[in-house]
Amino acid sequence: MRAFREAIEAGDLDAAEALLAEDVVFTSPVVFKPYTGKPITAAILRAVAGVFEDFRYVREINDVSGRDHALVFTARVGDRTVEGCDFIHVDDSGRIDEFTVMVRPLSGAQALAAAMGAQFERIASEARERSA
Repeated sequence: MRAFREAIEAGDLDAAEALLAEDVVFTSPVVFKPYTGKPITAAILRAVAGVFEDFRYVREINDVSGRDHALVFTARVGDRTVEGCDFIHVDDSGRIDEFTVMVRPLSGAQALAAAMGAQFERIASEARERSA
């Protein structure tokens, strides 16, 4: 998904949010239950943009139908280097309706969980404001 990748790489989170379907399902690498909806997904994306340092996509894999994409990335969370992948599916209108993130190694995932957990109340508050 070239448009999403370019938005994230440019730090244009508004453009990235505009690509999300209203009923997008976001599956976190560190939380069991998926999050549903554009407001919470956008709030998570904004928070993770502040947590990841030196974020960059290193590979893009797209299926022939153009509906499934894998964006491989590297980043740091504090002193931990992480490798990860954003698995993205788009609906019939080209909006992201499924967004799954996987991260390795375990120590990096734990650092990410701690950093994001520290922001949970702010993320939830932002999502509530965007839903109103």
